[in-house]
Amino acid sequence: MRTPDNILSDALQTVGDRLPIVRQSLFRGLAAVVSLTALLAVPPATPAAEDTARPNIVVILADDMGYGDVQALNPDSKIPTPNLDRLASEGMTFTDAHTPSAVCTPTRYGLVTGRYCWRTRLKRGVLNGYGEPLIARDRVTVADFLKDQGYATGIVGKWHLGLGFAKKGDGSFDFSQPIDDGPHTHGFQFSHVIPASLDFPPYLFIRDGKPTEFPSLTQPAQKFPAFLRKGERSPDFVMEDVLDDLVAEATGFITRQAKQEQPFFLYFPLTAPHKPVLPHPRFRGTTDLGPYGDFVAQVDATVGGVLKAIDDAEIADDTLVIYTSDNGSFMYRYDNDRKDHVDDETVQGYRAEHHRANGPFRGTKADIWEAGHHVPFFVRWPGHVQPGSENDTTICLTDVFMTLADIISADDDVPADAAPDSHSFAALLTGQTPEQTRPPVIHHSVAGMFAIRDGKWKLVLGNGSGGRQQPRGKAFEKPYALFDMEADIAEQTNVIDRHPEVARRLEAACKELIENEPRR
Repeated sequence: MRTPDNILSDALQTVGDRLPIVRQSLFRGLAAVVSLTALLAVPPATPAAEDTARPNIVVILADDMGYGDVQALNPDSKIPTPNLDRLASEGMTFTDAHTPSAVCTPTRYGLVTGRYCWRTRLKRGVLNGYGEPLIARDRVTVADFLKDQGYATGIVGKWHLGLGFAKKGDGSFDFSQPIDDGPHTHGFQFSHVIPASLDFPPYLFIRDGKPTEFPSLTQPAQKFPAFLRKGERSPDFVMEDVLDDLVAEATGFITRQAKQEQPFFLYFPLTAPHKPVLPHPRFRGTTDLGPYGDFVAQVDATVGGVLKAIDDAEIADDTLVIYTSDNGSFMYRYDNDRKDHVDDETVQGYRAEHHRANGPFRGTKADIWEAGHHVPFFVRWPGHVQPGSENDTTICLTDVFMTLADIISADDDVPADAAPDSHSFAALLTGQTPEQTRPPVIHHSVAGMFAIRDGKWKLVLGNGSGGRQQPRGKAFEKPYALFDMEADIAEQTNVIDRHPEVARRLEAACKELIENEPRR
């Protein structure tokens, strides 16, 4: 029987074989500006890169993968995830890792900048594919910082932080022109991205700030599970092939950079298992949990493709790999006998007996409840991180920036106004205790609901989910909810009346963090 990894290996070969053909179809006017240098390697190393003790860094960010989608975290799951399980067995599992937001754009902002997104103009919701750039021109990103430290920097995958599309005189977008703001202007020397989520137009690839092909087609709208919005699409952009195209680009970057002297940083934000739930035909029917289960299996195989590229390049011992997700799963959990995704693939949810995409947590993607932002988080770094280890310290994806700076002994080089909400957990990776206690973590829902987590306590500063689960409630309207997360991970019992002093302390701490942006 062919395994998912065998299937992906064949697919990578197929995609690799056809990439030159795809490139030949680039619309006129762009072929001349895509240089051979951009295709083969990023600019040469700076003197700082000669420090061979600095690891290569690969950060893989899944899109909407729940804590319970990974077998290593949810043994009851029937979805095979051998590659993610491998990361858990070969590295450290953080069992209390959180995204800074319960939806994608603000989480991506937080990861890339080390800053909570609610400090920007985006106070709720997400950008669409045509959204204006969210990262300020002078905001230092983790890619900016690592590039300055001598790293070759690359991004492959979903950007979703706004792009500077050119516009015509009538205000419409001119996709034949280069893009003046995007990952290529925020520290990424190589970039191959899509604008936003895979269900948002415009549907096209952007390579180093230039569309690879003009979006001359119209993609019709589709319903769940293959949910898509109507909009422009490029001929080289085929929904079911996008993951394959991206993993081919990501592994190509790894292979090229492994031959260079300088270390590299690859940010690989996936497009799945976010809607549209469109697993490639070779994965359809490989699980008994419908298209969503098949799609999660394909995500796992995609991670396997990255790990294989690292192994094949013989750089595993010199490479730090982080895997996590931008928020929880959008799949609802049903605790009754209603029809679910197994019975009917058009249903966006599972009965608990079939699958718990968000594990034991309350709620779903977008919520202030744990399911919205409590995510898988694995770190593999051979020779430094103990295989099969676990850590229950509360961390946030904003912490990745300062953790990487700490790992390469460059934390003192981070500008005073950069990464204000990032706190290194590098000491935890090697079994040590950080010198400073991390400030409380702030959670944020799609509608702008805040919560604060400090130790075992979580205070929700609102009277509902702030997302999709009823009641949605409103931010900063009482009654608030206080939970003891050690005793009640499912958030079933509000203990605010028993511990009013804890609630008052956390409310004051949350407001202090909201009103005053830290500096180093």
